Amino acid sequence: MKNSAKEKRYQFFINIILILMTLIIVLPFVLVFISSVTDENTLIRNGYSFFPEKLSLYAYQYIIKQGEKILRAYGVTIFVTIVGTILNISLSALMAYPLTIKTLPHRRALTFFVFFTMLFNGGLVPTYLMYVNYLHIKNTVFALLLPNLLLSANNVLMIRSYFITSIPDALFEAAKIDGAGHMKIFTSVVLPLGKPILVTMGLFSGLAYWNDWTNGLYYLSGNQGQKLFGIQNLLNQMITDIQYLASGKVVGNIGAEVAKLPTTSIRMAIAFIAMLPLFIVYPFLQKYFSEGITLGAVKG
Repeated sequence: MKNSAKEKRYQFFINIILILMTLIIVLPFVLVFISSVTDENTLIRNGYSFFPEKLSLYAYQYIIKQGEKILRAYGVTIFVTIVGTILNISLSALMAYPLTIKTLPHRRALTFFVFFTMLFNGGLVPTYLMYVNYLHIKNTVFALLLPNLLLSANNVLMIRSYFITSIPDALFEAAKIDGAGHMKIFTSVVLPLGKPILVTMGLFSGLAYWNDWTNGLYYLSGNQGQKLFGIQNLLNQMITDIQYLASGKVVGNIGAEVAKLPTTSIRMAIAFIAMLPLFIVYPFLQKYFSEGITLGAVKG
């Protein structure tokens, strides 16, 4: 009975801790949404609050007026995220699998070279010159796909560790006895059994592509480049435009109207719109994420 009572108290405290941690994670997002539908004057007067005195949908009305641009930007971001994630996971898995083969010559040296790229790189200026002058990706969709995000050394090493620790060597030996080559083993054995880590790394890659705005900042310019703006670049441009218009530098009647723009609530609405699709997708990938990140972190 004493052990049972102790276990119940222990379970109660664990539940309390988990509830508090959940609230710490969730409440900031709730506050962002509530702030986005709070009247601008109320925000200025009282600050951010979960229970505002006055609500207003003007921020979302302003964003809806930019509907065509936002829809196009969402389309670009969704395309880049899907294509980029598929390419990232495909290349990462294809690179990770050979590093798990114990008979591969210089396997340790190759693994070190992959790890080395996590510590050192060529720098921003040489990278920019290479992509612009030699690969000619400026103002093309490849500018959003290739630089910095196409292949991740961290993903390669995590996938490699998962393959080594979670797929028994006996399966590889059995496949070889049946006459399977490396490509057959990779597609029929490794990929199906590696689904948890692939989905987990795919989530990381998808988040990186979705939230990226630096590639658009560096490699997209002019009217042609702005047509390829993703949602993050467009929202960043909208915030910059709003800050300029609300700075008082615009004179006349237009300047007076612009000065009334709810800049704070618009920023919150923009942030919420950028986060919303991730909230929708994440629950469907959570079970793979939990399993993959736990097993993939085991040292190989």
